[in-house]
Amino acid sequence: MTEATEKFFAALPSRAPDVLGGLADGTLQIDLGSDHQTEHWLVRMRPGSVQVSRGRGPADAIWYSSAALFDRMISGEAQGVAAVLRNESTFSGNVVLFLAFRRFFPNPPGTRDPRETTRRAAGRLA
Repeated sequence: MTEATEKFFAALPSRAPDVLGGLADGTLQIDLGSDHQTEHWLVRMRPGSVQVSRGRGPADAIWYSSAALFDRMISGEAQGVAAVLRNESTFSGNVVLFLAFRRFFPNPPGTRDPRETTRRAAGRLA
């Protein structure tokens, strides 16, 4: 497992209050594959909080990704939903947990919030 992945999972509990809303309530098992090995992470999400542990266990949803693809997601170079739609990763179970978890990933480099762009343009016109 890469150091970036370790840091990402370690930071989840402190980031949860800002990221998770009211619909996320359950356990997501994340399986990351690399060189014929799979690392397992359990992420227990509740509104405003996350508990992270390593290993397998009862889960409401399971998401499989290669470790390399996951590293690209935590750097903003890849998107989780797009990876699932392209069949580069797989997901089963409660989709709300997957959609909530993806909010922990950064936006792609150079992404701008369209609301901020509109505010700037409106400010120039005034």
